[in-house]
Amino acid sequence: MLFLPVFAEFWEKVKESIENKTYAKLTLAKTIGDTELKNIYVRPVLNDDVFSLSVIARYKTEEIESFHTLDEAYHFLASYMNNPFLTALLFTTENDITFKINKKRAGSIIEQAPTFKNASDVILEMKEKGL
Repeated sequence: MLFLPVFAEFWEKVKESIENKTYAKLTLAKTIGDTELKNIYVRPVLNDDVFSLSVIARYKTEEIESFHTLDEAYHFLASYMNNPFLTALLFTTENDITFKINKKRAGSIIEQAPTFKNASDVILEMKEKGL
């Protein structure tokens, strides 16, 4: 599990983007081989001003949505890294941050120019409400 410390560092960047109100979206992609599970999408949700993360697992034939706290989501998503996913993409308004696992199962983080100009609607709503 060489990649786990780097994934924990990546998750800190996820938490920072939520705190700084720059989070746009998070996606797990690039599976090993042809798997039933194709992608996992993570979006922020406010329910009665309580923050949580909507995690949508997209399979070949269905989608399953679950809701998690930040800490729960970390453990949930970490369990899918390396089996079957090799890549996690965090989109923020400041930059795109990619976590990758290579063939030797070592993790790395790459930062690039941002794809999104605006944070997610829920993050913007949180900013308005001062949450």
